[in-house]
Amino acid sequence: MEIIYLPREITSEEEFLRIAKTAEECRVKKSGDVVKLKLRTKGELVTFKTNPNKADELQGKLGCSIVDL
Repeated sequence: MEIIYLPREITSEEEFLRIAKTAEECRVKKSGDVVKLKLRTKGELVTFKTNPNKADELQGKLGCSIVDL
């Protein structure tokens, strides 16, 4: 039987940037005034919700590939 892990949501910008250093890609999902940034690492999916201005700022600091959804 395969174990399925659920995505983990974080609320700290510093933790998001730390995890982004080891992420394979960042998926960006925009819906209204909320932007969800999803980091895909080797072992898990980590999500971070923020506003569009902060999301643009964070995307500039990421070293992984960015995919718009």
